[in-house]
Amino acid sequence: MDLATLIGIVAGLGLIIGSMALGGSIMAFFNVAGLLIVVGGTLAATLINESLSHVMSAFKISMNAFFDRSHPSEGMIQQIVDLAAKARKEGLVSLEGEVIEDEFLARGVRLGVDGLSPEVISTTLTSELLALKKRHQRGQQIFKFMASTAPAMGMVGTLIGLVQMLRNMENPDDIGPAMAVALLTTLYGAVLAFLIFGPIASKLEVRSGQEVSQKSLAIVGVESILKGDNTLVIQSKLESFLSPSERRALEEARK
Repeated sequence: MDLATLIGIVAGLGLIIGSMALGGSIMAFFNVAGLLIVVGGTLAATLINESLSHVMSAFKISMNAFFDRSHPSEGMIQQIVDLAAKARKEGLVSLEGEVIEDEFLARGVRLGVDGLSPEVISTTLTSELLALKKRHQRGQQIFKFMASTAPAMGMVGTLIGLVQMLRNMENPDDIGPAMAVALLTTLYGAVLAFLIFGPIASKLEVRSGQEVSQKSLAIVGVESILKGDNTLVIQSKLESFLSPSERRALEEARK
């Protein structure tokens, strides 16, 4: 569980609701018509823009914003170095029974043990990585579209409320509800765009970058194992994927 995402959403909504409560009744900020226009309109526009299957997939992908399923790169590098050392001493077949936590790395090693050439394995893994990037990018694009659409739907609600208000100027009792729709839809659109959809799209982009980097590291590692590279050479190659702080952590772990 990524507590940062959860804390951010809860804190943001809590601060907004708390400020509403300090100013009076929270129910004054609840308007069914406004919610229907903004939430329903945003979802409707998203379905028009994308197929239903892609929208459903995007909501599944959004779980990556709440759960960090990546493994520490330092641990993967150390395992690749160990696997390479064993393969050089005992041959690739000796890796068949090895327990490899990362599924992508494990698949590459299994393909090597099965006798496929390094070029074929690299092409296979790279194709899988590109497909993963495309799926993730589509999910990010859907949430970015929703983030840009929610304020627009809020503006639509504002215009509807203003029209209703202007048509009933002679009846003071109808002005208040119409004005509430006009103002609250703008609020709903802004909250959804800047507290929910936009940040989730950005977090998904970060998560995707992390996963792509880790899988690229695995591809380089598998290629090095299959080519029989020296462990020091492999270690130098793989550490180029790490930040300076991660490199220091890896060096300390080796001591």
